Amino acid sequence: MTLTTLHDVVKRYRALAGEFGRPLALGEFALTRAQTESLFSVFDEDYHISRFFHFTLDRAFQPYQINGFPQSHVSLDAEVETLL
Repeated sequence: MTLTTLHDVVKRYRALAGEFGRPLALGEFALTRAQTESLFSVFDEDYHISRFFHFTLDRAFQPYQINGFPQSHVSLDAEVETLL
């Protein structure tokens, strides 16, 4: 699966997490490690997008490097839809 836009990521997040605010393992997006790290790092660098993304690390899961920081999960705020 290829996710390239914010709209794609939000749609996939909602399908997998069921609702906004629920932590979802980054591996659930079914991307390669390089794709996951690159895509989420880009969103994390953008102030207007990153304020709706919340990364966390659960050591029981394989971490991804998001802008140099190990992260395993992401949750999105519903307000991200204002950017779509």
